[in-house]
Amino acid sequence: MKRANSPEDGRRVVARNRKARHEYEVLETLEAGMELKGPEVKSLRAGHASFGDAFARVDRGQVWLHSLHISPYEQANQFNVDPVRTRRLLLNKHEIRRLVGKVDEKGLTLVPLEIYFSRGYAKVTIALARGRKLHDKREELKRKEQDREARRAVESHR
Repeated sequence: MKRANSPEDGRRVVARNRKARHEYEVLETLEAGMELKGPEVKSLRAGHASFGDAFARVDRGQVWLHSLHISPYEQANQFNVDPVRTRRLLLNKHEIRRLVGKVDEKGLTLVPLEIYFSRGYAKVTIALARGRKLHDKREELKRKEQDREARRAVESHR
């Protein structure tokens, strides 16, 4: 049995945006490469990334990741870049065109879900998502709690 972050599957998760699945209803996901500078890659490998209010936007035929914080790598001193700079996401033209059509729909946005390394390359999973209203969030929490209680009840009767 393989573990989630085992070297066998070539995928090591660096950071997850746990808040995104609570704040947004994920409609579809997409894997994209990230254009990074050397010290940023080192910092990511050390696990120094946080999503905060990160989001992606399509601008002039490219997809850009905004507000992702990658801490400066201490040993890189003069070569470090702005920790919250806008980073380009690497996608095919047809994927970008499809995203433009979907994002133009009312209420849809691009949200990063996780950053990971796949076969040595930094990747980000972005989601096409719709924002949830407060009552939707409450309903989701209630449903999860009911599922949890049902699983506990089944486990205790075994």
